[in-house]
Amino acid sequence: MAEAASNIIVMKGIYKAFPGVQALENVDFSLQSGEIHALVGENGAGKSTLIKVMTGVERQDQGEFLFEGNAVAIRSPQHAQEIGISPVYQEINLCDYLTVAENILLGREPHKFMRIDWKAMNQRAEDILKELDVDVDVTQPLSSYSTAIQQITAIARALEVSSAKVLILDEPTSSLDTHETEQLFRVMRKLKANGMAIIFITHFIDQIYEVSDRITVLRNGKLVGTFETKTLSRLELIAKMIGRNLADFDDMTSIKLETGKNIKTQPLLSVDNLGLSGSIEPFDLDLHEGEVVGFAGLLGSGRTEVARLLFGIDSPDSGQFILDGEEINKFSPLQSIELGIGLCPEDRKALGIAGDLTVRENIILAMQARLGWFKYLNQSTQYEIADTYIKLLNISTPSADQPVKNLSGGNQQKVILARWLAINPRLLILDEPTRGIDVGAKAEIQKLVLLLAEQGKACIFISSELEEVLRTSHRIVVLRDKKKITEFAGEVGERKIMQSIAGSDTSHQEVVAQAG
Repeated sequence: MAEAASNIIVMKGIYKAFPGVQALENVDFSLQSGEIHALVGENGAGKSTLIKVMTGVERQDQGEFLFEGNAVAIRSPQHAQEIGISPVYQEINLCDYLTVAENILLGREPHKFMRIDWKAMNQRAEDILKELDVDVDVTQPLSSYSTAIQQITAIARALEVSSAKVLILDEPTSSLDTHETEQLFRVMRKLKANGMAIIFITHFIDQIYEVSDRITVLRNGKLVGTFETKTLSRLELIAKMIGRNLADFDDMTSIKLETGKNIKTQPLLSVDNLGLSGSIEPFDLDLHEGEVVGFAGLLGSGRTEVARLLFGIDSPDSGQFILDGEEINKFSPLQSIELGIGLCPEDRKALGIAGDLTVRENIILAMQARLGWFKYLNQSTQYEIADTYIKLLNISTPSADQPVKNLSGGNQQKVILARWLAINPRLLILDEPTRGIDVGAKAEIQKLVLLLAEQGKACIFISSELEEVLRTSHRIVVLRDKKKITEFAGEVGERKIMQSIAGSDTSHQEVVAQAG
């Protein structure tokens, strides 16, 4: 990127405090026209607060804000949009039942003879999307399109409504698969080429290096630094984000090998030809005490469907489920809890935490369900259990009475883990336990999984990040197209796993090449 690129935003010495918390302390930030600038840091680093100051949701306590070289005081989100600063959030705030065109031009519809000119509106929406190299039928409901197209529609609306000069994308790829992510990146690159300044907030390290020009790192509300992406290695970035050395990651393999020595011979769980029509094809699986089995596969491969079957959310229509030598025929989450099976679901906000309940109330939920609602846990016992696991898992919360919705994503995930550890489970199913949380919390959770295995518990570890699966699992099951393809025991290379995920054609080509 040319050094002469102009700064469209300059923030100098930004301070922002909330009761009991110094959220930002002397933070500098600059954004250039025609760049994609990654803003990164652990949960609680200050990213969200900085964006809120930038978009007028919050006012800084101290510091200077320059936009296009002029000092400004952003009075409100509407004011921010009026001058050209437009955020697009992770949760897409559009109307599913309206068409793509209606969403893009809502409130700015062209009129003719005192009525909406539908033809002109649809044409304008098409033109906007074609400028982004996106070709879709804008007369179709937004809900009929993928999450990526919905994200791009939100971007198109931001461009149309505010004539945006600065686009803030907050975790835009968290719900996208690889193809959808690349589609969004093409749009981002197109906007960058047209001079747009883009702030990209993400937890995905690979994506930062794929699309960004510069990286600003925050930690504990302070600026660590701003770096050219091409000059900062991934390991250096992670070290700057978490503020400590990388021993947590480097030691993972040795910890895994050590815990692997304690895996029991007899399976704790055996499933034979277990399946559910339309959900997951029949599969076999053995799981042993002290073992972590990783599930690898693309989005939609069947990983979550297997988790739902094993926890009893769905009931199979074929096969056997044998736990500790006894066949299980009743399938429900309550039955699973009684049997010592726990599930940390993929969508922790919708299916995991009860946001309006406290940390304490969330932690004791599974234990209370197993006891039954007529054997109520008294408050002193609840506090004792909650305080034990808050300390054990290093959950960052002012108290056990803090509403869990106020915690960071990583700490919410730890609360869900605490809920299941409190019932001393025999089998713990972890579906994307590190999604959307910071690097430091990821390392803690991965080490915790191996610690649980060392204590003799069986774990299923599901992750979209293959590196995590390899680092944490003693055995890896590969799924594709709602079907179990194969499994690998012991140390196995990433390439071999990826070949299995990609399909037999790739493997066949390599075999042929090796034979030749």
